Amino acid sequence: MGGRRVLPEPEPAKPVVTTLGVDEQVDTFDPVRPTVAPRGAPNVVLVVLDDLGFGSSSAFGGPCRMPTADRLADGGLRYTRFHVTALCSPTRQALMTGRNHHAVGMGATTEMATSAPGYTGFRPRSAATLARTLQGNGYSTAAFGKWHQTPPSEVSPMGPFDRWPTGEGFDHFYGFMACEMNHWYPLLYDGTHPVEPAKRPEDGYHLSEDLVDRAVDWVHTQRTMTPDRPFFTYLAFGASHAPLHVTPEWRERYRGKFDDGWDRLRETTLARQKALGVVPEETELAPWPDSVPHWESLDGTRRTLGARFMETFAGFTEHADAQLGRFVQELENLGELDNTLFLYLLGDNGASGEGGIEGTHVEHRLGHGLVDDPAEMLTHLDDIGGPETYPIAPVGWALAMNTPYQWTKQVASHFGGTRDGLVVHWPRGIADAGGLRHQFHHVIDVLPTVLDCAGITAPTSVDGVVQQPIDGTSMRYTFTDPDAPDRRRTQYFEMCGNRGIYHEGWTAVTRHGIPWEMVPTAGRSFHDDVWELYDTTKDPSQAHDVAAEHPATLAHLRDLFFAEAVKYQVLPLDDRVTERENPQLAGRFDLVGDRTSVTFRGSTRRLIEETVPNVKNRSHAVVADVEVPDGGAEGVVVAQGGRFGGWSIYVRDGRPCYVYNFFGLRRDTVRAEAAIPPGRHQVRVDFAYDGGVGRGGTATLRVDGDEVGSVRVEATIPYYFSFDETFDVGVDLGTPVTEDYAVGDNAFTGTVRTVRVELGTAEEEPEPGGLARRVMASH
Repeated sequence: MGGRRVLPEPEPAKPVVTTLGVDEQVDTFDPVRPTVAPRGAPNVVLVVLDDLGFGSSSAFGGPCRMPTADRLADGGLRYTRFHVTALCSPTRQALMTGRNHHAVGMGATTEMATSAPGYTGFRPRSAATLARTLQGNGYSTAAFGKWHQTPPSEVSPMGPFDRWPTGEGFDHFYGFMACEMNHWYPLLYDGTHPVEPAKRPEDGYHLSEDLVDRAVDWVHTQRTMTPDRPFFTYLAFGASHAPLHVTPEWRERYRGKFDDGWDRLRETTLARQKALGVVPEETELAPWPDSVPHWESLDGTRRTLGARFMETFAGFTEHADAQLGRFVQELENLGELDNTLFLYLLGDNGASGEGGIEGTHVEHRLGHGLVDDPAEMLTHLDDIGGPETYPIAPVGWALAMNTPYQWTKQVASHFGGTRDGLVVHWPRGIADAGGLRHQFHHVIDVLPTVLDCAGITAPTSVDGVVQQPIDGTSMRYTFTDPDAPDRRRTQYFEMCGNRGIYHEGWTAVTRHGIPWEMVPTAGRSFHDDVWELYDTTKDPSQAHDVAAEHPATLAHLRDLFFAEAVKYQVLPLDDRVTERENPQLAGRFDLVGDRTSVTFRGSTRRLIEETVPNVKNRSHAVVADVEVPDGGAEGVVVAQGGRFGGWSIYVRDGRPCYVYNFFGLRRDTVRAEAAIPPGRHQVRVDFAYDGGVGRGGTATLRVDGDEVGSVRVEATIPYYFSFDETFDVGVDLGTPVTEDYAVGDNAFTGTVRTVRVELGTAEEEPEPGGLARRVMASH
């Protein structure tokens, strides 16, 4: 193993020079050279697909055709008992650090962070990333796609940038910082600089294709400029996380393939899994949740919708895998594939049940407890997957995608939330092409595996900070010995209060919540949770609860979970989901802090919700200082959010306007009767809020202090407008808040000098489930 235990390497001692001129210098000086990687160190490619599930990919018996996964698996190894953390950010933080996710502050996603030690969302400097370690050992490093590990309060033009990809060990980054992204109109970063794609969907743009194009270009440049250095490429697709965005031709590849429904798909998937050997022959389908309908009970409308959602998911997934295929082919063309350690994680958690019973055209609605009407969705059947939608599939398909296991993403207690397929391909290091590996492993084991294969010792000090122990175990011992005994004998799991413990074949688990009830109607005590016990050596899918037969074993494992929870900062448990996405309700650091008035300049762009005043659940005012040229002005003065939720002040036909977009379900608009004349003016909106959480209010539009109109807004968005859209002055980037102006052609044609946001009193306590009840009553 390499001997660099301190990163960066100490600078060599400089010789003492006493000669006056170079003509008198006899001894030569050693030139300064870059750090050299260990001899023979392989390239490393780490690929992550999102929200996939163990039973999705054809490489593990699933219905989604994934030829690249198949190719790599047939030339490498399939790991059949590989585990993740049940949510995005925690898996990625564990992946990059080799430490358990609570131990590095990522007990939930960055948007759900709190002030509790295991949930802050701030990676401690004592847990350096895989990228930083490889970079410090002579690797070129680049990341493409989804990051989702930077605290939201730091995702602003002012940083700080040390927890951005380029501050965590990557020489180059091109991608997005949030949990998800619109694949048609993404808002991206090149390094730390915001960029927008040069093309639009009508010109053939798609985010998955863009990411691979960039990755291919980077590898070509790296091989040209620094051919003696190995490279580390991290490629994290947005697929197959919502929104399910893909062109119709990919969706059409699956037309009719899912008409038999999710119950039948579970059966056929399990049969294929047994044939492949990725589950034992004795494996049974785990129990089906009582609250999820079976396919045969659905009416024709729901079956038609359900099939289309799944066709879109499968097409989206295959499309992403096909793009990865282009990258793999380029590595082969360059002669690099054989000496590239390629790790393909087929999911960062189980498939998502956050689409609820019906699925939805707009994911954010369900996150706030609103359920789309199937009859209405059916009228937009052919739009699913296109730019006018932001869809996620029904939970029935998520359960099928997690075959043969129980439950889904968020549910860390059961394998449906935590077990995903892993493919490892390295022809120079793995001789058993097409082999199966059944050892129990976890995402924290990836970092030590890569370092082991590269001949690099984990550093004890990085950038002057002593490092905390790595929790993972190298998987390399399995490369040459398929029957090697497990080296990972114990692993805890926890997410949103769902928790479990694995120990020497046994699992003790307790499910606390239901994934699609992200705004619960009533609290549930953790003390009331019922623990289940499974002997996975005999019951690999956790199909038979044997808690009653083995009470002593269950008690021992519960005690073991508590010990691990204390050790790794899991406590106190927190079961809030959507509520935590509002920083004031979560109790985490808010960049705006106690300020009740913030003034933005006219060039302000691309600010996420955590970095601007929080106008939700409170009275507020937005005051714009604008200059209208001779001939009048058009376009956006200021906007927050986009097509699926937000607000905007803009000018149309010379008349100032304000719109509040409630999840795309309703747009309440006020338009002044008269055009705003040339010259400098103040355009102001005062929003008088009713009080409570998610309630309504009255928006009054004023020009130079005079009221020019008002509109009643019956309900507002209480927790978040969007994960992918931003606050922009002088333009509405991404998708438009209103249909009154177009995508990408809505910049204000006058001058916006400043926009000031003033806040009134915020409500501190949510009314659980109140928003959903009020909206449904209003319908």
